[in-house]
Amino acid sequence: MKPIDFLNLKYKPKSSDLICLFRVEPNKVSLKEASENVALESSVGTWDEVSTEKEYMKKLGAKVFSIKGNHVKIAYPSELFEKGNAPNILSSIAGNIFGMKIVKNLRLEDIKIPDEILNSFSGPKYGIDGIRKIMRIYDRPLIGTIIKPKLGLKTKDHAKVAYEAWTGGCDLVKDDENLSSQKFNQFEERLARTLEKADKAEEETGEKKAYLVNITAETKEMMKRAELVEQLGGKFVMIDVVTEGFGALQTLREADFKMAIHAHRAMHAAFTRNPKHGISMMVLADIVRLIGCDSLHIGTVVGKLEGSLNEVSEIEEEIEKKIVKETKIRLEQDWEKIKPVMAVSSGGLHPGHVPFLIKHLGKDLIIQFGGGIHGHPFGSSAGARAARQAINATIEGISLKEYEKDHSELRAALEKWVKNR
Repeated sequence: MKPIDFLNLKYKPKSSDLICLFRVEPNKVSLKEASENVALESSVGTWDEVSTEKEYMKKLGAKVFSIKGNHVKIAYPSELFEKGNAPNILSSIAGNIFGMKIVKNLRLEDIKIPDEILNSFSGPKYGIDGIRKIMRIYDRPLIGTIIKPKLGLKTKDHAKVAYEAWTGGCDLVKDDENLSSQKFNQFEERLARTLEKADKAEEETGEKKAYLVNITAETKEMMKRAELVEQLGGKFVMIDVVTEGFGALQTLREADFKMAIHAHRAMHAAFTRNPKHGISMMVLADIVRLIGCDSLHIGTVVGKLEGSLNEVSEIEEEIEKKIVKETKIRLEQDWEKIKPVMAVSSGGLHPGHVPFLIKHLGKDLIIQFGGGIHGHPFGSSAGARAARQAINATIEGISLKEYEKDHSELRAALEKWVKNR
């Protein structure tokens, strides 16, 4: 029997094929041979001919159909995958292939998911429009903050910081990704006390306020915590999607709680950061949206590299900007019944970054400040007011330099964090 052909540069992908874009760096073999091995290992092939292979399997073989430079496109018949099973899809297209000796480096850059697979998933319950409806905010980015210090605060102090942020102007307050249920700040008490402060802040401000509590834990415990959030009237849950696992994330989504799901990407850089090997942030965003998170951290387009005069750093910064922008576009791409995801910009932000973020990422955005609120010279409440003032000014088309003249909180923030004013 003729072996399955995993390399066919004349193949025209079917609309039902799942297509992956890989960057392939071969190890002591040709690029074609390395690419063919990626296709066979991630579909129905193995490293040697076997007597158990059947003729009917040929139609299930993945096909390398495009090679341009080191970029290789592989088409996978949708029959290879169990519908509605994200772990299964990733185990195939992002499984053993990364450890094969025949590749020196391998990176999954992008995926195109066919409709029949898209339609087997729930996608976000709320998405962008749903989050705006929950929060009753329709004309500006949402303002979020992370409680700082990230760990160590006792429950009453944690809740107090949240209250100050909400009354100052924040819409969302969230736990840090590594705050779970430590002895100094146990989950149940933190949830109850902080939701009480959210209710109080709503009464005082007339605005909707939400607490994004971290429910990341062993799957049964995660579900138990989500149930408690719903019982106490919480609007959101937060989950570390990579460390929790995609199967557990599906369990949470398919339980169909009333809360929106906020996705934190802790640990993502372990496989997204290396441009030669691993999985891109774009692919992670696709999987998280497919399963059904409503908001997702995507990065900042500004941050620690900003202002550097080093040529290499400037190149890295431009690459990061491109990744962040493309990821946001992907989260809002038309996927028929699958709703768009609200992007979250977070990491080293302060009010001075707001005009740049809105210009480059638009209004459908959660701008999330940590130290940029709690490090304000006048405290957390003033820091939140400064962030709100920066957003108001930008939406109204007024420069921060002009707006700060009549807004002392914004002026103090810019004096602290913006150099060469």
